[in-house]
Amino acid sequence: MGLERAEREKMLAEAEGLMAEYERRQRVDKLKYYKPHARQALFHQSPCRNRWALGGNRTGKTEVGAVECVYLARGCHPYRRVTHAMNGWVVSLSNEVQRDVAQKKLLSYINPAWIRSIRMREGRADDPEGGVIDTIQIESLCGGVSTIGFKTCAQGREKFQGVSLDFVWFDEEPPEDVYQECLMRVLDSGGCLFGTMTPLKGLTWVYETIYLNVRNDPDVWVITMSWRDNPYLSPEEIERMERALPPDELEARRDGRFISVNGLVYGEFDERVHVVEPFDIPPDWQDCLSIDPGLSNPLSCHWYAVDHEGCVYVVAEHYRANMPIDAHMREIDRISRELGWKRDASGRLNALMDAAADQRTLQSEKSVAELFREQGLNVNTRVNKSKWAGIQRVKQALEKRPHFDTARWPEGKPGLFIFSSCPMMIREIKQYRWKEDEEEPVKRDDHAMDELRYFIMSRPEPHAPERIPDSMVVRHKKRLAKRNREAAACITR
Repeated sequence: MGLERAEREKMLAEAEGLMAEYERRQRVDKLKYYKPHARQALFHQSPCRNRWALGGNRTGKTEVGAVECVYLARGCHPYRRVTHAMNGWVVSLSNEVQRDVAQKKLLSYINPAWIRSIRMREGRADDPEGGVIDTIQIESLCGGVSTIGFKTCAQGREKFQGVSLDFVWFDEEPPEDVYQECLMRVLDSGGCLFGTMTPLKGLTWVYETIYLNVRNDPDVWVITMSWRDNPYLSPEEIERMERALPPDELEARRDGRFISVNGLVYGEFDERVHVVEPFDIPPDWQDCLSIDPGLSNPLSCHWYAVDHEGCVYVVAEHYRANMPIDAHMREIDRISRELGWKRDASGRLNALMDAAADQRTLQSEKSVAELFREQGLNVNTRVNKSKWAGIQRVKQALEKRPHFDTARWPEGKPGLFIFSSCPMMIREIKQYRWKEDEEEPVKRDDHAMDELRYFIMSRPEPHAPERIPDSMVVRHKKRLAKRNREAAACITR
């Protein structure tokens, strides 16, 4: 007995030693043991040069920014080709925020053996965690030494001028002039810029320039991170954090969503749920087009499909301004042919359009609807234009509803999906908001929102599926199954 006990104690001591060594290696070489969650992995994998992760506390956004910096500076990025030692900046709001957030996180991923030198703004180089770092140099696997400089927005725009950089990381939202200066720093070198932030300041320049990408910059890429994306947070912990925050701040900190003073019309919209990658639409799902016509304003046209469960899919987009009707029709016809979209017996496409398109003006003998009909479009202008009712129907379609496939849709399946190939529809639905103190949306950049309503209002009212009562055979089987369970329980006892 004594020998067995000694053997167990020896094995326990060895296990504790191995665990201590594992924890030490994790601390010293944390980058090697870094396992990103799914949203963090998407951030690292994106090839875009201007990437942003929007999320709140405990979503992993700061972690992903720090690791990206070390990947680049160390020359070991798993998804980007790094060919030389790099120069980059970490930009924080102030010295205190730098020391307590970005700097602390960055140092945790840098193996002390890699460090060649540290220059401090405040404190001692032998205790970098307790001070404020100015620059840190680490050995690059590509040869040479990479330099990471630390800047604060409080230093002002002038401190961000004149240097060519390979990367810049913004930890939290910078002033727009600082962002513009840093953008110039990476342009000539072909470098990249990335930001991690919680959108607590409302609809600032980041909302339009980055989140909505109003300039259609192909280099801009955004991902949101939520508490539910972090597998290391327990449901109980998430529930405690949710109870501690007011509703508007909760959306920003939990989901990385912008806070609007006037309120978003479609606050239910979630890109992670409602935006899906394109797939081939079955012919029997294809429904019709919906168009909000414009001449100097954009013409918004989308192709709509409905599956067998009544879910609506926005599958293609034509959104252009300053084009004649014949040019619009050529593009609409081209997209329809690529999709293999169904036509009527006369070979015409079916489309919903605002009733205002039937009106003639002094400048034209024919209405817009008539001109489209002449181009081969079967236009239906008998649409329900009730804005309030239409908005409520769209909101209802965005909401998650109970669904039998709980493995795929554990929280319920929404009734509206938008293909990622429809960027203008996605942009408009993200920025569509109410006027201040009014139950009326702001009348700006809402062309896709109008024709979305036209289509949704053309569909029958959704209703709960009727429950079919069990047959006599099914009821008998259920009774037998219940008796068998009760008998098995008695035997077990």
